Amino acid sequence: MAVYTEVTDDDLARLIAEYGLGELMSYKGIAEGVENTNYMVHTSKGTFILTLYERRVNTADLPYFMGLLEHLNKEGVSCPLPVRNRNGEVLTEISGRTAAIVTFLEGVWVRGPKTAHCHAVGRALAELHLAGKSFPMSRPNALGLAGWHDINERLGERADEIAPGLGTLINYELAYLDRAWPRTLPTGVIHADLFPDNVFFIGEKLSGLIDFYFACNDAWAYDLAISLNAWCFETDCAFNATKARALVTGYQSLRPLTAAERIAFPVLARGAALRFLLTRALDWLHTDRNALVKPHDPIAYVRRLRFHQEVTSPAEYGLEPAE
Repeated sequence: MAVYTEVTDDDLARLIAEYGLGELMSYKGIAEGVENTNYMVHTSKGTFILTLYERRVNTADLPYFMGLLEHLNKEGVSCPLPVRNRNGEVLTEISGRTAAIVTFLEGVWVRGPKTAHCHAVGRALAELHLAGKSFPMSRPNALGLAGWHDINERLGERADEIAPGLGTLINYELAYLDRAWPRTLPTGVIHADLFPDNVFFIGEKLSGLIDFYFACNDAWAYDLAISLNAWCFETDCAFNATKARALVTGYQSLRPLTAAERIAFPVLARGAALRFLLTRALDWLHTDRNALVKPHDPIAYVRRLRFHQEVTSPAEYGLEPAE
């Protein structure tokens, strides 16, 4: 969540009035993330988050994202709730950008997740998947297997500028996943980006999930594999089996994986690692080195990918054989 587009005091005050949120007291930009412009807005009626959608977000997808947030709130999932203006509309415009206002969630994201945090995240992810079963809208995953090929074409020969041989590694993985990727697993709404900075905690109690702008419909177990890559590797990229077991145990406390999902999990973990390797490599090559928000180092996902290549059993992720 970065600040790419400035808003004026007068424009924001008018917008707050349109939403019936009282008097504008103060606001400040939130300088994290890479996708959209975000402001924390304090009014006489509370604290809210204003998001201005930048050019990387397809505005045609916004009704899906906003509808999903409203649906999940109704189902008891703790996540931001879009605020509707006096005309009953969720989306608006400010400073030449499509925008939305959502409620503020208390809590902070943890820089050094513990086992208890991982268990809570797994359980929250299962809650999200189950709550999303009744959501009527659908959105294809633009960053699925076909999308990975598209990104690789955009990288071209420049992948080796990041690390020698990276292009060969990516091509090898894509060829493998084309053959091995499971296509008949249980599917539904997934978050697709449940990294630590998108989960808020108060102490060890999970207070909410944010940033649903990659949400889509895909395999639930793939979403769990994304979370495993995000939560269960240490800063030196060493795999933490204890955290992995906590994550999958938390998930399966609400939604046990099928036998097919367990068998496929090592492949899903490789795919999840490649997905973030590709997008981070693209950002690494195309982000100005003087930018306020620095791109993530893709090498961390090279190391994750190489770990997954050596895994021989789902049990290494804490997934015991189905009974």
